[in-house]
Amino acid sequence: MLELERGIDILSDLGGIATIADAQALFRERLDPENQAKLALIRNQKALLKIANAIAMGEPEDVLVFTGSQADLARVRQISHAKGEEKPLAMKDHSIHFDLPQEQGRIVDRTFYIVNPDEKISVLAKKVLRDEAHAYLAKFMKGIMKGKTLFVGFFNRGPAGAPATIPALELSSSAYVMHSGDILYRNAYQSFDAQAEAVGYFFTNFHSEGPWTVEDLANARVYMDRSWLTTYSLFCTYAGNTLLLKKGNHRFAVDLATYMKTGLELSEHMFITGMRGAGGRVTFFAGAAPSGCGKTTTAMAGTDFIGDDLAQMWIAADGTLRAVNPEQGIFGIVADVNWEGDPYLMKCLREEHTEVIWSNVLIDDADVPHWAGNNEEHPARGVNFQGEWFEGKIGPNGKPVPISNPNARATLRNTAIGNYNEEVAEDPRGAHVKVVTYSGRDSDTMPPIWVAKTPDEGVVIGASLVSAATATEVGATGVNRQPWANAPFIPGALADYMRAQFEVFNNPLLLDKPIISGLNYFLTHGARGGEGKQLLGEKRDVKVWLGWLEQRAHGDVQAIDTPIGWLPLHQDLVKLFAGIDKEYPRDLYVKQFSLYIDNIVARIDLQKAAYAKEENLPARLFEVYDAQRAALVALAERFGPVVTPDQLLQDAR
Repeated sequence: MLELERGIDILSDLGGIATIADAQALFRERLDPENQAKLALIRNQKALLKIANAIAMGEPEDVLVFTGSQADLARVRQISHAKGEEKPLAMKDHSIHFDLPQEQGRIVDRTFYIVNPDEKISVLAKKVLRDEAHAYLAKFMKGIMKGKTLFVGFFNRGPAGAPATIPALELSSSAYVMHSGDILYRNAYQSFDAQAEAVGYFFTNFHSEGPWTVEDLANARVYMDRSWLTTYSLFCTYAGNTLLLKKGNHRFAVDLATYMKTGLELSEHMFITGMRGAGGRVTFFAGAAPSGCGKTTTAMAGTDFIGDDLAQMWIAADGTLRAVNPEQGIFGIVADVNWEGDPYLMKCLREEHTEVIWSNVLIDDADVPHWAGNNEEHPARGVNFQGEWFEGKIGPNGKPVPISNPNARATLRNTAIGNYNEEVAEDPRGAHVKVVTYSGRDSDTMPPIWVAKTPDEGVVIGASLVSAATATEVGATGVNRQPWANAPFIPGALADYMRAQFEVFNNPLLLDKPIISGLNYFLTHGARGGEGKQLLGEKRDVKVWLGWLEQRAHGDVQAIDTPIGWLPLHQDLVKLFAGIDKEYPRDLYVKQFSLYIDNIVARIDLQKAAYAKEENLPARLFEVYDAQRAALVALAERFGPVVTPDQLLQDAR
């Protein structure tokens, strides 16, 4: 369960500011007249106390209240460049940020939920008792901002007025963090009080990079206080650990949807994008995939892009499922982004028309960025995430250092992207979601696309995601279960989150139920009778899979009935592949859409065994697994371990 404002508020306790009078006295003492005047617009007393206690605890040299004005933004950029957090590049409004070489992904091993003694959290998460976190923060965060500027920012996670939008405070000593926040989030300085009053709460994020040395990295922590909706980040530089409006606040939003808006709202690790179909209609998708598994590529494949990472979803009064992107920009992985697969992004990255913050790529002598997989000629030397770089350089692990970190990123505003639908993205009514997808990294088991026959089977698709570990998480290895691609961000019991999923998609208020699909781009030749790890598909195929789902959502195409769900017919895919100037031979279709029964049954058994360790899971999960397993075994008894689409059609008759 979730109980707000339970236990000591560590920020308030360590800051020691208990009254508005004391807060105002501190502001007069520590803020110059200009920033006092800026802060005077904010009347929310809880927010003012949070800001005052951040000042009292961090002990910064000065405070800059960030209003989102061009003057404030210019000042933030100037400070970031002066500190060395960013460096200007050759292209106008482009800059480079390098994280510490040892901290270029989420520090999952040092990320904890602050909990009360009897509070249960997800078995997939790490926790620290409130008293222990209090002692740690007292030791390391008191005075951590001495000699630095504290930036105070006000942002909205979503369009103002949307039912699922939540305002947030960003309190950081990093100009790079505030600069990134300005790109990624809607400024709420003018509307913060009204939005906070409408919602009833706001998120608070307190961060300091500290001295920014390797020696301090062992003490780095990301703490998330569920009870007080407050995050703390110290001795960190990577945006995934410092820009806490992102995954830190996403965790809180998941909590609130699970426990406070059960069956009515979801907070998901999903892209939102639209596909134009027959008659010019636009069908919106929300799709989950773990970081580094093609989520941004899928989002960009749409004709009407909304967002690439997060979605706040709710059942609207008209019975539709609606979604907004809590962000207004992308913090996207650039590995393998190239003109062939990602033309919209490449125009932003290679043509002068928008602001971009690069991270952990190679910068050549002309201050031009380069990265792995861009299909361009690379320089023989430059500076990258490991310092001075040259072709053939060997790293500490004894392996050649790539030109860019696999988790290298680019941060930019969505309005710069050619297929962005700003009108829908900023509409507080949200995008009408008719298709929900789930995808991971699966080299040998599931077909490229399949559609659940019932909402319950759709929930189970999300519960069954697996993915190879990616560079987004420091220290993670192997193949992992990734329920809903949201498991790292679920604070409470997984059973409660799962139950909320079943309740939303089965809610009688949801009159226009979306179709729910699995996607898999990572089948290999070696897993389908050939040799090697080369993929059976390519990036541009994504448009075909989304195009078929768009048609299926409107009942325009038939499908093959199978134990795992509906599969597309070859003739329908041939037409869609023709639309991207590509042939789709039947033998490839058979390889991609034959059911490899032993693999699927083994995957079900793996999921059942793992979920059996959880407490109080909805029985419906196991009922779906058991029914699918039995039907698959019966199918194998008729046709053998590999069942082709023709045999599936025969069985359906």
